[in-house]
Amino acid sequence: MEFPRAQTCCGQIHYNTGYHDEALRLLRHFVDVFEDADMVVAPSASCVATVRDAYPELAAATGDATLDARVAALTPRVFELTELLVRRLGIDDVGAHFPHRVTYHPTCHSLRHLRLDDAPLQLLRAVDGLELAELPHADECCGFGGTFAVKNADTSGAMLEDKLAHVAETRAEYVTAVDNSCLLQIGGGLRRRGLSTRTIHIAEILAVAPGRDQQAGAGAGAGLPGPEST
Repeated sequence: MEFPRAQTCCGQIHYNTGYHDEALRLLRHFVDVFEDADMVVAPSASCVATVRDAYPELAAATGDATLDARVAALTPRVFELTELLVRRLGIDDVGAHFPHRVTYHPTCHSLRHLRLDDAPLQLLRAVDGLELAELPHADECCGFGGTFAVKNADTSGAMLEDKLAHVAETRAEYVTAVDNSCLLQIGGGLRRRGLSTRTIHIAEILAVAPGRDQQAGAGAGAGLPGPEST
């Protein structure tokens, strides 16, 4: 396992807001950094979706056949974390221990772009001590959508209120997802409402080994802060 320190943003923000030249520079850097890797894994469905969906389009638009070929060779080796574990490696139990009531929010990119389906849920169901609470209307967007939350604040806020109401119905201690962006949106709403439910990335849950959950409620299980407090 390697963590290349030269890596930067995937360029999703730039691409989605129309700054394709800037996104292309980040694409080229991403390929330079990662093209020799057997596999690339990211704890973000939205970043992986950008690499798989936007990169081929950006590369093709340049007319650079070499770049096009490099992108085509790399993108199939880029995986979201739960996708890699469940679908590529056939692992649905990592030996984690998290004795809390948890609900899962399937983010738009994980649901509609990567089509992770129940891969994250398979991992959560196998976590020792975890009580999984089904989230009503789970497939509805949380309202974040990057700049959508800024440009369409009223609509975004209304969507978030629906999501928060459904989270509250679960009586969960934690709400988890595979994208920190959605957890940031949901976490902010939970705090403003004064609700006790906390946000935690699924990778943090899977990282908790038996015996490490000593301060439940004070941190995210193993003393790891939730995304809203980092």
